[in-house]
Amino acid sequence: MTETTPAASPPPRQRSAEETAPVEDFTRSERADGGGTWSGLRPLLLRLHFYAGILIGPFLLVAAVTGLLYTATPQIESVVYRHELKVTPHDEPKPLDAQVDAAREAIPGGQLVSVTKGAGDGDTTRVAFDVEGLPEGYTRTAFVDPYDAKVRGTLHTYGESLPVRSWFDGLHRTLHLGDFGRNYSEIAASWLWVEVLGGLALWLGAPRGRERLRKLFVPRRGPKGRGRTLSWHGAVGLWVSIGFLALSATGLTWSAHAGANIGRIQDSLGGATPSVSSALGHGTHGDGPAGAHSGASPADAAAKVDLDEAVRIARSEGLRGKLVISPPADTKSAYVVRENTRHWPEQQDSIAIDPATGKVTDKLLFDDFPVLAKLTRWGIDAHMGLLFGLANQIVLALIAVALIGMLLWGYRMWWLRRPTRAGGRRFGRPPARGAWRRVPGKVMAPLVVVAAVLAYYLPLFGLPLVCFLLGDLALARARRHERAHTEARDKTPKEMAR
Repeated sequence: MTETTPAASPPPRQRSAEETAPVEDFTRSERADGGGTWSGLRPLLLRLHFYAGILIGPFLLVAAVTGLLYTATPQIESVVYRHELKVTPHDEPKPLDAQVDAAREAIPGGQLVSVTKGAGDGDTTRVAFDVEGLPEGYTRTAFVDPYDAKVRGTLHTYGESLPVRSWFDGLHRTLHLGDFGRNYSEIAASWLWVEVLGGLALWLGAPRGRERLRKLFVPRRGPKGRGRTLSWHGAVGLWVSIGFLALSATGLTWSAHAGANIGRIQDSLGGATPSVSSALGHGTHGDGPAGAHSGASPADAAAKVDLDEAVRIARSEGLRGKLVISPPADTKSAYVVRENTRHWPEQQDSIAIDPATGKVTDKLLFDDFPVLAKLTRWGIDAHMGLLFGLANQIVLALIAVALIGMLLWGYRMWWLRRPTRAGGRRFGRPPARGAWRRVPGKVMAPLVVVAAVLAYYLPLFGLPLVCFLLGDLALARARRHERAHTEARDKTPKEMAR
């Protein structure tokens, strides 16, 4: 039998400059810390950070892009709807009742919801009606020139948001997919804080030698490659981490599932947002006499306290800025007048006024809100770019751009980890499996408990986490099967050669 000469091995492939560039990988910390809790916990944290970044990243990217677009909507609205929003002051303003009558002619058949008197002399009066066929939370609003009681236009509005802002708000919150679409933004908010805290632990836990502080805060310069990408990913994430955590927390407060759980926790801690009582005879905060209702009919009430009188009483009680007046719903209800200034400092005081006597039946000051209610109000307004005006919008835009950059750098690092030899995998390899086995039991046990509690209160954190675990187990099983098949295939020619 003729012995065949083995084929010559191909010369070793020259590695590119990008591959040979110094890589500051997280794995160095495992060798540097000499063991202990961190060396066991770190691989598990790295694997979770990797899977969450790859699979939750698209949700975060959509939220960042739509949020970035939303930050510019106040300026867009001020230009697009300038005709509806602004007037040139002339003469004396017409009575609010006359302005409401003009709005009724423009929107016939609607149920009056509120009348908003602008804070400035050049602002139009907004008269909102509940009209059949509108989505929940929307009204049809007439914008009335207060000086001649002429309607300058009507628009569908969502609270204070005009159509442009409402559209971008719906895109950011639900992708215009209704209640089902809210799940996307809740997944993003539920996992953003996990990615941020995990990334901070990994970044701060990696040793860096003499220039430790500089490497922590300043991205690396030099040759392109995974090391430089990692440096930008870590340093920028450190700078913007507080903003990411704030967006995650405030986003969760009005999410569908987690938001309801957070609301129940807040209520149990006495931090529910209070509201002024419009029920006559049930005032709890007012300085005026409660139970002053005389049983007058709506017509008699209108003859004694009209909208302008309600505004005058509110001003005398110290309410300032933009005022929203909600008329009585029936003969047992009061006028409710509330401030609606949502920039710093917040003006959210409100009062209830008996329409028959003009007495204040209830009064609620923002200063008397529970601390948790105040924090919720400030957090939501900051998340929407309202609390500090233009500066707030600029900060939100920078945070959104930073998040987009973090995600793109993360995906680039994954791509650079891919094998480049012929026939290699197309995508980057994940961190090694089995990391949980290296975590000490005294650490793993409380981690499991904490994860279970979080999964209960944040279900769209818990469900993806379970999916990660099941998917990881399925991949491991598939790889074991593939390895066994390969070993069996390689074994057959050897046995035949014997």
